[in-house]
Amino acid sequence: MSLSLTSSSAAAATAAASTSGSSSSTATVSSPSTTTSWFSGIVRGRGDKSGTAKLSKSSSMAGGGSGSGDYGGPIKGKNQFRGVLFKYGPKSIQVAFKTGEYKQQVIFIGGLTDGLLATDYLEPLAIALDKEKWSLVQLLMSSSYSGFGTSSLKQDAQEIDQLINYLINKENSEGVVLLGHSTGCQDIVYYMGTNAACSRAVRAAILQAPVSDREYKATLPETPTMIDLAANMIKEGRGEELMPREADPCAPISAYRYHSLCAYMGDDDMFSSDLSDDQLKTRLGHMANTPCQVIFSMGDEYVPDYVDKKALVNRLSKAMGGAEKVEIEHGNHSLSNRTHEAVQAIIGFVKREGPSGWDDPWS
Repeated sequence: MSLSLTSSSAAAATAAASTSGSSSSTATVSSPSTTTSWFSGIVRGRGDKSGTAKLSKSSSMAGGGSGSGDYGGPIKGKNQFRGVLFKYGPKSIQVAFKTGEYKQQVIFIGGLTDGLLATDYLEPLAIALDKEKWSLVQLLMSSSYSGFGTSSLKQDAQEIDQLINYLINKENSEGVVLLGHSTGCQDIVYYMGTNAACSRAVRAAILQAPVSDREYKATLPETPTMIDLAANMIKEGRGEELMPREADPCAPISAYRYHSLCAYMGDDDMFSSDLSDDQLKTRLGHMANTPCQVIFSMGDEYVPDYVDKKALVNRLSKAMGGAEKVEIEHGNHSLSNRTHEAVQAIIGFVKREGPSGWDDPWS
């Protein structure tokens, strides 16, 4: 739901890093040489770690990692991150960027049209996490940038699971915190409801700007007609076909995804103010099993004026079993005008709940 002006430059950087004829002094591209099963990864991680440990050490020394005396921190300059670019899955889009060489990671999951460097608070957050010996991981998925219209929460969840699998098997991760922005919050809620194997490695979850795509879209004049069209296409078995261009000017969008985002009780409809307490609990109740923080921007431009934001964040927190709630006065959707408050809230939560949310799920 948010669009960052730095996304296009990040995309160009990603493309440049994958081109054989170009290289970067601030990023290292790595790719898994073999495909291993999840359970073999657990055995390897708990059994013989020597091979992976040696690889991590040598990579750190070669790339100026955190174990090196001349490590300059995760930020080189404005909109310049220092870290490792790596592939976590077979698709060309499945790459991620990691700052720091630590065993604990905060995974940032952006919203619609987002990619790398999606929000302004990521730079100060990377610095703050580095001081606490946590890495920041930004991932690209099939739904990143303009891909959201032909993807789904189910697809996102599968790719998030692949990333965590990679971090455990290849980086010896000791657990992650998921940080969702905007529609990335739906991704986290959906993923944690799948009970996927790697979800046990999630120490905690942070939902920043969990707002309703449906309620925002309802303010646009073309939405009712497009919802009816999408519903009819789905009934006719054409859910994967594309909607007319006017349905979404940002990207091609399938009938299924449009309906998911814009229709009442669609798959993406998790944070709407008109959902009953029982409906919210049905969709969000499983989050009570994970330490969770809700960061709500009280000046969010994507929340209609008629919505009582304070009441809504209280209801969301209650539906998630009493999740910690943070209300940032005058904050906009991406918190670009309140980066200090955003980082302060995230770091405080990670320091409190990161360790307590971890109980060696492999034992």
